[in-house]
Amino acid sequence: MTAEPAVNTDLGGAVALVTGGASGIGAAVARRLAGRGATVVVVDIDEDGARAVASEVGGQAMRVDVTDPEALAAVVTETERLYGRLDVVHLNAGTGGGQPGTEDLDLARYRRVVGVNMDHVVYGTCAAVPALRRAGGGTIVATASLAGLVELPFDPIYTMTKHAVIGYVRAAGAALTGQGIRLCVLCPGFADTPLIAARRSAFAGFPLLSADDVADAFEAVLAGGEPGQAWIVQPGRPAEPYRFRGVPGPAGAGRPPEIAVTP
Repeated sequence: MTAEPAVNTDLGGAVALVTGGASGIGAAVARRLAGRGATVVVVDIDEDGARAVASEVGGQAMRVDVTDPEALAAVVTETERLYGRLDVVHLNAGTGGGQPGTEDLDLARYRRVVGVNMDHVVYGTCAAVPALRRAGGGTIVATASLAGLVELPFDPIYTMTKHAVIGYVRAAGAALTGQGIRLCVLCPGFADTPLIAARRSAFAGFPLLSADDVADAFEAVLAGGEPGQAWIVQPGRPAEPYRFRGVPGPAGAGRPPEIAVTP
C-alpha cells in the first residue's frame, strides 16, 4: 500500500472550497482555513450569506444548489479557473428531515433532504477528486452527524442520509488511498447552528457544540485524519476517530481506541 503524503497544515498558497459556507459550521471552517493561509471559495444557496463570509475571509462566494451535480462540477471548474488549483474541500451543506418518514411521505421534501445531505457528498467528491489529483493531492472532509452512528427516532430520514454518508466515506476513502487524496467524515453531535434554530427551545439544558467546536475537529482531521475515518465530535471531549468494533476498518486506517457514542 502506498503511504499517504505528510499533511502540511500551513495552507499558504492553497485553495479551499466549503459548501454550506454561509453560516454555522461551514462559516467557522472557512474562517479557520483562511486563518491558515488558504484562499476560500464559500459555496451556498444563500448568496448574501456566502458573500458576507467570503468578504470576511478575503475569498470568493458562489451561489450553488448542491443537489445539482452539474452545478457542483461547474464550481470546481470555476475555482480552478480563478485560482489554478484546489487543495481542500469541505462538503458541509446539510438540512433536517422535517417529517416522520414512516407514513404520509412528503416526496419533494424527502428528495430535497437526500439530495442535500447525501447526493451532494457524492457529487462533490466526484467533482473534486480530479481537481485534487491535478493539484498533486488534497483532502476532502464531509460533514455527517452522530446520527450516522446512532438513531434519531424523531428524524429517520436525516438518520438514513447520515448513515449513508459515513458508509460512502469509509468505502470511497479506502478506494482513494495511495492516490494522495484523503476522504474523511466529521460526525458532530447536536450543534448550536441554524440547522436547529427552529427547534432551539427543545434543547434547553442539553449540552450543544458550537460551530467553533466542530471547526476545531475539522482542523484535527486536516492535521491527522486517515483515509476513510469517521471522527466523532461531542461536547467536552476532544474529537477522535470512531472505532467500528468488530468491523474491519478502511484500508490505511489506524486502530484508534474504542470510545462510547452518546446521542
